[in-house]
Amino acid sequence: MKSKLFRIPKTGTESFVVQVDRVEKFYDSRHYHPELQITLILEGTGTRFIGDSVDRFRAGDIFLIGPNLPHVFRNESRHNGDSANYSAASVSIYFKREVFGNEFYTLPETRRLTDLINRSYRGISVSPDIRGILAVEIESIVSLNGFEKVLKLLQILHLLSEAMDNSDSISSMSFTSPEKDSDNHRINDVFEHVMKYYNQDIKLDMVAGIASMSPTAFCRYFKSRTGNTFSEFLMKIRVGQACRLLIDEDMSIAQVCYESGFNNLSNFNRHFKLIAGCTPTEYIRIHNRAAV
Repeated sequence: MKSKLFRIPKTGTESFVVQVDRVEKFYDSRHYHPELQITLILEGTGTRFIGDSVDRFRAGDIFLIGPNLPHVFRNESRHNGDSANYSAASVSIYFKREVFGNEFYTLPETRRLTDLINRSYRGISVSPDIRGILAVEIESIVSLNGFEKVLKLLQILHLLSEAMDNSDSISSMSFTSPEKDSDNHRINDVFEHVMKYYNQDIKLDMVAGIASMSPTAFCRYFKSRTGNTFSEFLMKIRVGQACRLLIDEDMSIAQVCYESGFNNLSNFNRHFKLIAGCTPTEYIRIHNRAAV
């Protein structure tokens, strides 16, 4: 599963691309491209990898991903009886920084927009306070053409820049994008293995072998590329899966503990609270209250 520079398809009649995806699975290989990307998640939940950040995503989330920032959204299956149906939908806008011309960013009136573009290199998770308004604008651009489409993009960027101070940067300041496709290839293979076997006993020697490295070299490499030790990364994936099981499946907390790869309840509760910020019982209560 080799990953490489992802090329956004264009035509001669458009300067940027608006793409609507309604699929079983989002594109699930870690990738990057020179375009900035604004993505609104319409349907689906899962795990998102952006730069060196690993976290959950859900419907309503909006992200601004900067040029050449590696990322992937891996949505989860929904079980319906004996069958598993995937449901994933999003609207994404892909545009290059120079779409408005380089002189555009030297204007005093575009200073906030320039700051937004510069912050996008780390990725931005849009503040919940503005997601509702921004989602309407992002969905509306789908049906527009010509100059109206350009104006709508500017309006969306203006809203993003106004909400920038209350939005969270995603990747750490120390993260650097992979310089070679082979880096993404290695990371993708490790991600694929962990996402498939997260609830089993995953040995460091095994994943180091997948990356064709010694365990010591792999630990250094993985930390430099993801910002997490491998054990930290594995725990985040397991807790993320536990969050899904607690809400989507009719399981007890003890069942979720073992189904998500933990070997005892005390270890599960400790790591869950450390990563999710609350206990499994509190997580269920918070989610149920928000769903009312």
